[in-house]
Amino acid sequence: MLARAPTGSVISFMLPNWHEAAVIYLAATLAGMVVNPILPSLRDRELQFILKDVDSRMVFVPARFRQQECAAMLSRVVAQLDSPPDVVVLRGEPGGHIAYESLLREQARATTSFPTRDPDAVRMILYTSGTTGRPKGVMHSHNSLHALIQQIRNHWLATPGDKFLVPSPIGHIGGSIYTFEGPLLLGTTAVLMDRWDPDEAVRIMDREGCTHMAGATPFLEQILAAARRAGTRVPSLKVFICGGASVPPALIRNAADYFERAVVSRVYGSTEVPVTTVGVIDAIDVAHAADTDGRAGFADIKLIDHSSAPAGQGEIHARGPQMLVGYLHPEDENDAFDAEGYFRTGDLARWVDGDHVVVTGRAKDIIIRNGENISPKEVEDLLVSHPQVAEIAIVGLPDARTGERACAVIVPKGTPGPTVASLGEFLDAQRVAKFKFPEQVVLWDALPKNDAGKVLKHQIRATLAQNH
Repeated sequence: MLARAPTGSVISFMLPNWHEAAVIYLAATLAGMVVNPILPSLRDRELQFILKDVDSRMVFVPARFRQQECAAMLSRVVAQLDSPPDVVVLRGEPGGHIAYESLLREQARATTSFPTRDPDAVRMILYTSGTTGRPKGVMHSHNSLHALIQQIRNHWLATPGDKFLVPSPIGHIGGSIYTFEGPLLLGTTAVLMDRWDPDEAVRIMDREGCTHMAGATPFLEQILAAARRAGTRVPSLKVFICGGASVPPALIRNAADYFERAVVSRVYGSTEVPVTTVGVIDAIDVAHAADTDGRAGFADIKLIDHSSAPAGQGEIHARGPQMLVGYLHPEDENDAFDAEGYFRTGDLARWVDGDHVVVTGRAKDIIIRNGENISPKEVEDLLVSHPQVAEIAIVGLPDARTGERACAVIVPKGTPGPTVASLGEFLDAQRVAKFKFPEQVVLWDALPKNDAGKVLKHQIRATLAQNH
């Protein structure tokens, strides 16, 4: 690997939750490289952008995963790049690329010495959807990830020998830290699931004695339902951390009441400032665990007046040792931080009882569906060229199953107008990840706008909520 990608290079992997990803991550780290986990749900369009943007020198992919021929997709993608990375294929025919096993044999014969690593150097780059429509590369260092793991140790009852069930993608900050960092720095075990099945998850938790799990609202809802079906109270589970989407307080109460001993809590964070709040890990204080998003851990939080915030609320600004060291492109940092170095999250909140935060909404235009961030602007910019679309605004609406769903409000060109299926076909032809597809279409004669011509999405959401 060192011969193919020198020290400081970016190594990407678009893998399911497979053990090989940990080998790749740790080998690249020892070699002084920067790792770039990529969600396996992404497709040609997003993958091409990321590999070019980060100047990846090597990318690891499955031969195929679920219904996607990944090796074939990489052939299409790298053909479009001026400086393509080497492609390494796992668990199947490489199709003209490098077989993972041959790379391991090549490295076994090599004589290498590892470089001295700077703990403040960038270790990992993750891409997150933003309001600009272009994903942004979030950079974390050895030290920022170390601080994050220490916070988990201090606040989530994590001790050596504990086991984290990890169904969240390793392409996310959550799945990655429990899989790659926790075993080394906490002495924990990561039990990986590459396909979510709540009934199987409950069987695994009981069989393996899993003590911890973290995930978005749908994970907790489905785990709770599956545990009830199986007639188990999951006695090994100590902590369930729920975040990444709107979390109903009743869900936290129901789960805490059902599980034999698990503390269940809401938390808040982002790729930029992971685990901004640590929740309330106190079995007695169910009220704060259910009704708030917890208290700050290592992070400092302040709420700042914002034009989008109602009285008594403000935008969350956060700063701490676990925060990003910057974005890959310095221009993405314009307005991202305040004068004191706090990250402007774009999320709105209010204080409860002095030091507990309740997240109330977003100032940024982001939809969070099943824990995945979707940039409406990115999808709008594509769909505005649909032959049946004159104008479009995509908004997030509450959804009991996924937290939010994407609703496309469209001024059509003629009748009958586009459908969910036709929009999906249009985006699929451009090889856009399916989780970004709108799930609902509403046709209007006009979109509400202010005097400057800006679409008023808060009015759209309010109207849709009234008509629901």
